[in-house]
Amino acid sequence: MKFYDKLDKIIDTNNSLLCIGLDPIQESMPIDDIFQFNRLIIDNTFDLVCAYKPNFAFYESEGIDGLRALEKTVDHIKSVNNDIIIIGDAKRGDIGHTAKAYADALFNFWDFDAITINPFAGYDSVQPFTSYEDRGVFAWVKSSNPDGKIFQDLRVLVNGSSGDSLHFYEYMIQEIIKWDNNNNLGLVVGATYPDELAVARNLAPECPILIPGVGSQSGALKESLEASVNTLTNRSIINSSRGILYSSSEKNFPDIAREKAENLRLEIQQIVSNLI
Repeated sequence: MKFYDKLDKIIDTNNSLLCIGLDPIQESMPIDDIFQFNRLIIDNTFDLVCAYKPNFAFYESEGIDGLRALEKTVDHIKSVNNDIIIIGDAKRGDIGHTAKAYADALFNFWDFDAITINPFAGYDSVQPFTSYEDRGVFAWVKSSNPDGKIFQDLRVLVNGSSGDSLHFYEYMIQEIIKWDNNNNLGLVVGATYPDELAVARNLAPECPILIPGVGSQSGALKESLEASVNTLTNRSIINSSRGILYSSSEKNFPDIAREKAENLRLEIQQIVSNLI
């Protein structure tokens, strides 16, 4: 199944644009075991989401034990509902032959449905990922952190000194969408920048957009959906991590996480219903 088709299917089945970021932070977790923590979150939310997004940094920081927990987490999601999209948030990016090795690891070993990449090195660093026709590739073009603008908002001249001026992130999107030969390319644009999100949607009207930054980073949910949902596509994936995972420090955290996830899912649905 093509990636866009798989994404659309789970969005329709679960009636959800919610992605939960599985980012385990030991000092914030009510229990010590990373996999058991993830398992309880998954078991209490799998019917409310279209995707889960484990970020590699939080597993790599725990060494081999963290990576084993990630492996068990991926296996568990697939055993609960194999239709849910698992996004490996790795933001890999390198020259061609190294990118090919990264793609092999992320898609063949880890078996992610989709991954995030840094497309800074150009087409030959992206093509090894997009060549997997049934897997999704989300290109990180506008980050949610405040200092991302230092580079991402720089203006560049297109077609020489007499050409038009675009923000660097705009130019990246404009070029990246030309590389989507398999309908499996998406974008990552932070919810903290809804105006820029509108620009991204205008440049890529049917492209899935992964939108982090809602919740703990104070991204604007309503403004982000208004900027990114249109009559052509309903592929604006809202990611929430800490706001759901760490909504309770007590033993009842799985129930509170479900409550937070369900409330956010319903809020997304209500906003979207007024847009399409």
